[in-house]
Amino acid sequence: MTDDRQYPKPGDLIEIKQGCYEHWAIYVGDGNVIHVTPVDEGAPSLSGSSETGLIRKAQVKKELLKDVAGNDDWDVNNKYDCHCIPLPVEEIIQRAEQWIGSIIPYEVLGSNSEGFLRKLRYGGQVSD
Repeated sequence: MTDDRQYPKPGDLIEIKQGCYEHWAIYVGDGNVIHVTPVDEGAPSLSGSSETGLIRKAQVKKELLKDVAGNDDWDVNNKYDCHCIPLPVEEIIQRAEQWIGSIIPYEVLGSNSEGFLRKLRYGGQVSD
């Protein structure tokens, strides 16, 4: 972490800039984040079309932010706070931790890491 970055607080959404796309995580304290990572990259998609993109599986993991971000830049990005009230921090963390180890559908253009984590922070208040 560098001094110019905002240090995350539990419940914050973290945007990690990885080349031409962003990876998202939710900070849960003690340097840890919960995030989703695609699995079975070589396996055929569960479904797919040119309109929706490929749907694959992803696993929800709890890992250190420094390991998830590596050398990539990251920032706290609670961009929907101006439109929605976040759930209480304890509820955000509890909701996130109950998913650890779960396999969920992952769609680059739809059910992606940002959407999944946004639901944990705001409940059903935010939609695309």
